[in-house]
Amino acid sequence: MLQIIGLLVVSWLLVWLFSKKNLSVLGGKLTKERLFYFIILFIVSSLISATTFLLKMYFAKEEYALNQSLTTEVFFTEIGKQIRTVLTEELMCRGVLLYILIKKIGQTKALLFSSLFFAALHGLNSEIWRNGTQMILVFIFTFAMGLLLAYSYARTYSLLMPFAIHLGWNLTQNFIFPDKATNTTIFILAAPPPTVTISYLAFFTMLLLPKIAVILINYSIIKQHQQVKIP
Repeated sequence: MLQIIGLLVVSWLLVWLFSKKNLSVLGGKLTKERLFYFIILFIVSSLISATTFLLKMYFAKEEYALNQSLTTEVFFTEIGKQIRTVLTEELMCRGVLLYILIKKIGQTKALLFSSLFFAALHGLNSEIWRNGTQMILVFIFTFAMGLLLAYSYARTYSLLMPFAIHLGWNLTQNFIFPDKATNTTIFILAAPPPTVTISYLAFFTMLLLPKIAVILINYSIIKQHQQVKIP
């Protein structure tokens, strides 16, 4: 929580120094239109994220069951953790940084810079450096996702839009289903994944289809939002 407060203070200082504005440039005020798009983007991102695990069930024969040992305390702790993580990344990678960049260097360059920063940040926090192919795929996806998130802010000038997409994806990947070995998710693996042989087409469908879909479908939704003038 202190980290988020610190980011908000730094954000306020930056936007005041560079533009003589305040944190209203983040578009945090919840209007009916923003609430509508927030709910749609969150649900769509969550459902598409869940297809990752449905495809694993179909192709890799993985089986999931409800986590009977999940306590109420852990449930709310993990949800809070996901919200804090996503909000921190949004304040760092979008937020007033993106707002200032759009005003100083233009929207296209600002979106590219923000997306590169987002991809680099995830690269530093990942454990994939020994696998070149995986590292490239992660960088491409996080860069493309960064473009979507940055565009959703630039289109609406509300951080609620990228937050909804980001949270919907992360909450499903990190809390509802077990993307990693953990006992703090709603579902857990019912048994060790069996050894199966699948085609390259099935493998890349399972790996890439949800990632491509979450970007393209959310982009089409954001595109329907009327362009908001920069505050």
